[in-house]
Amino acid sequence: MQSRFRSDRRLTARMGVTLFLLGLLYVGFVVALIVLLKSWVLVVVVAAGLLGAQYWFSDRVALFAMRGRVVEREEYPELHGVVDRLCTLADMPKPVVAVSDMEMPNAFATGRNPDHAVVCVTTGLLRRLEPDELEGVLAHELSHVAHKDVAVITVASFLGVIAGLIVRFAFYSQLFGGGRRDQNTAAIFAIVLGVSAAVYAISFLLIRALSRYRELAADRAAALLTGRPSALASALTKVTGDIARIPSKDLRTAQAFNAFYFTPALGRDPGIAQLFSTHPSLEQRIDQLGRISAELGEAAAPGGA
Repeated sequence: MQSRFRSDRRLTARMGVTLFLLGLLYVGFVVALIVLLKSWVLVVVVAAGLLGAQYWFSDRVALFAMRGRVVEREEYPELHGVVDRLCTLADMPKPVVAVSDMEMPNAFATGRNPDHAVVCVTTGLLRRLEPDELEGVLAHELSHVAHKDVAVITVASFLGVIAGLIVRFAFYSQLFGGGRRDQNTAAIFAIVLGVSAAVYAISFLLIRALSRYRELAADRAAALLTGRPSALASALTKVTGDIARIPSKDLRTAQAFNAFYFTPALGRDPGIAQLFSTHPSLEQRIDQLGRISAELGEAAAPGGA
């Protein structure tokens, strides 16, 4: 079913190109591992099994990692009300609604498709945002689900992890399986590690380039759906500023999920990390929303109505 979120052909094209390039990369990687480790069953079974598990259970893994729990309407009626209105407006299935008991103000969406999706907000976000700001954030997250880029980024992000897991598995299997029998073991491991490093580096750059664009696409789609870009801009400014004041030690767990968040958990001074961020800068996002606001004539209508 096609939602009323404005489609983004450039996002669709970028997702297709990224998955195609990652697919080629990992086919080559698996072939290289099969040749080097001489065990196609081990490589293919482990790679396919882990990828399948990530695709099917990504929503549960993310909720568990971020201490999120599914909440019913009776417990959070206002939150459910906003999600209901947006889903009706966008003509899309309602995702599972969850809340994470974290002080860090943020939100994320995950799931393999619109019929199996989860939208989660932190209690820190709910305490800080006004109703129209919360609506903008949730519209942003729902647009990720509608555009299906949640599933793409889930698969793409996982593929970068699989290299390290396979290498580690292979290392221990050789360590405890009689590595002395092969005089070339050290050379094979060196090649495997080199290939893995190259695969990870290329994946890292491809995923982050896609992630930065999809965040801008989600901002655009949310602003156009709600008709209130200024509310989303206000939420972005508020959340980014408050995250910068969260102690760095409290952000470490969250940083592993930056690609899924409304805004990244970068701490007080992201520095050079911003160059490799999963999100565009706050200035880029605010500038884009300002242009959309001008196009919609929002300034001429008090409150964006």
